[in-house]
Amino acid sequence: MSESYETPRSPRDEIEGMPYFPRLCHKVRLLAAGKLHPQYHANVGGGMDLWTCQFLGVDYAALAGQVNAGVSDAEALAWAKKNGTTRQECEVAWWKSFIRTRGFRDDLAEKLVLRKAESGFQNRADIVTFFDYIDADEGRM
Repeated sequence: MSESYETPRSPRDEIEGMPYFPRLCHKVRLLAAGKLHPQYHANVGGGMDLWTCQFLGVDYAALAGQVNAGVSDAEALAWAKKNGTTRQECEVAWWKSFIRTRGFRDDLAEKLVLRKAESGFQNRADIVTFFDYIDADEGRM
């Protein structure tokens, strides 16, 4: 990537036990600053961004509006908890398991195999989830 672009945070990063949320916020900020590589633009607000917002019960655009207004990740999550769906501890545990393992023997497994092949990672046995793929693709593993 060009020096003018920044790599989003790892999907493994968590805040208050919520994986992926810091990455979502970081991507929103990078996009607004013109520092998110165009390869990410088509999926902004979709995929894991969308699933995270759906779990929290908030609209992506509304959450992005909060982030773009200058709130911290913690403040954005507090806003989502206040304005979205109240989740019990067991639901958050389910969410963590779900999002961390996407692509491992589930409905996205074939898509993960395709993405690995497109990126030249087809022989990487250590890439078994989309979190693994994202971190490998962005040079973190």
